[in-house]
Formats: sequence, structure tokens, C-alpha cells
Amino acid sequence: MSDQEIIDMLFERLETSLTAIDTKYGKSCRTIAYNIVGNEQDAEECVNDAYLAVWNSIPPEKPNPFAAFLFKILRNIAMKKHRTSQTQKRKCVFEELLAEMEPFLESEETVESQIEKRELARMIEEFLDTLSPENRAVFMRRYWFSESYAEISRAMGISENSVSTRLMRTREKMRKYLNERGVLV
Repeated sequence: MSDQEIIDMLFERLETSLTAIDTKYGKSCRTIAYNIVGNEQDAEECVNDAYLAVWNSIPPEKPNPFAAFLFKILRNIAMKKHRTSQTQKRKCVFEELLAEMEPFLESEETVESQIEKRELARMIEEFLDTLSPENRAVFMRRYWFSESYAEISRAMGISENSVSTRLMRTREKMRKYLNERGVLV
């Protein structure tokens, strides 16, 4: 079923649209949520909450691409769940990801910091456009989809060591790229 057909079903308020979403994107959603929260039950709850959020958002939204819309909602829900859970008791891949990307993240929430975050996001998008498609895919699999080195290795057909090296070099290139644009990392 195409994304447009799913969106049309959501506009018609057909409950079968949720089944269609789960059939098409359920496995990916569960993997993303699990990689963030580190618990199958919490991951399933996040997926269900994301489906409900999509149901409540469409209409009036007409997202294009639908998958990015769904995954963004899911990530936000899973990250909120992660923050509210007892992270000391639940070590997961997401903790490791936060540690790797910590130099690029700000902690204080002010109007100025929100504007700076948007500008930083724009610069990171520009930086990602400078990468080869393969390096961009490795980076996005790690930091957007929260995949482990082993998962990336299998999916991309490269060694885990190569994944690690590519990510390290990409982070260093990103640091230099941002520093050249006045962002101190």
C-alpha cells in the first residue's frame, strides 16, 4: 500500500489505516523505539503512541514523505519516554549515542538557544550534504535510527571497524565544519 493511500485512509478516519501503517512501517518503528528506550514493552508503547499521534495529526496534516513524519513523531515520543524513565537502571544504545554526540548538543532552553539549535540543525544538514551517500547513510543509521555498529555493519555490508572509523572521521569532519562556521564544539 502506498503512503498516499494510507494518508487517504486516515483522512477518511478508517481504523484500518493504523493496520496499514503497522504492516508497512511497524518493524522499523519498533526497532527505532527499542534502540532509544532499550525495553520491548516501552518500545511497543512508544509505537502505539506514535500511531495515535499520527491518527490525531492527519487530518489536517498531509505529510510528504509520510515515513519521515511518522519516524520523527516516534523518535520524539521515545526520547521523551527515555528521559522520564530511570536511565540508571536501563542502559541502552541511546545512552551511548548521547555520549558520542554530547559535544554538539546544548543543555539550556532559552529563546536564543532555540534559535541557535535551528541554525545548528541547518548547518548539520548542509554538512550531511557534503558526505558521500554511503557515509551519510552510516551517520543517519547511527544517529537518527539509533542502530548499533553491528546492525549498520550488516545492513551496509562493511565491517564494524569500518563503521566505527567512518563515524569517528565524520564526527571530526563535522566538528571542523561547524568550527569554520563559528560554532564552537
